[in-house]
Amino acid sequence: MESASQDINLNSPNKGLLADSMTDVPVESATAARPPACEGLTPAEEEELRTELAKVEEEIGTLRQVLAAKERHCGELKRKLGLTPFDGLKQNLSKSWHDVQVSNAYMKTSEKLGEWNEKVTQSDLYHSASSTLEDWNEKLTQSEAYKKTQETLSQAGQKTSAALSNVGSAISRKFGDMRNSATFKSFEDRVGTIKSRVVGSRENSTDGLHSPTSVGDKPPQDNAPF
Repeated sequence: MESASQDINLNSPNKGLLADSMTDVPVESATAARPPACEGLTPAEEEELRTELAKVEEEIGTLRQVLAAKERHCGELKRKLGLTPFDGLKQNLSKSWHDVQVSNAYMKTSEKLGEWNEKVTQSDLYHSASSTLEDWNEKLTQSEAYKKTQETLSQAGQKTSAALSNVGSAISRKFGDMRNSATFKSFEDRVGTIKSRVVGSRENSTDGLHSPTSVGDKPPQDNAPF
């Protein structure tokens, strides 16, 4: 069937049109098409640049492999030394802060802030504000209201201390009077009497349990025979 179809195609009247259309189709190469080079480059220069680009890319790949191997070796060394990722982070932060401090931008900013501070402290406005605040402070401390408030607070503290001392003394004195009263002594005597009775009853019960005559005061009765 394939041979028949080929004969039909070859003998068809559109054979010339088919051949012309096939010649118009572009043939793709095995390799990918290169992008157009920049204007002003000769083919030799373009080829040289492409060769150098391939060489640089190959070196970059080699350096990445070397870097990965170095990082693995570094991790093994840190693990053997007992260094944790937190220690590495702290070290990196310290190094970064040190780099910031020694950087030109940080030093220039520090110098600029120092100049601004000096200008502000040396300005007439700053001196005027400082003098005004000092005057207000002096007037406040020398005012009658401030002195009365300070005296009132001092007297209140002294009265509070005296009141607490008096309360403690009154409590101690009241407790002493209560112990010396007849009611407290009578209650204390009753407690002593009850205690002595309890102790004596415990001693008597203990002696009774250990005495051999406590049991057997009555002779045992023999069981009567049926």
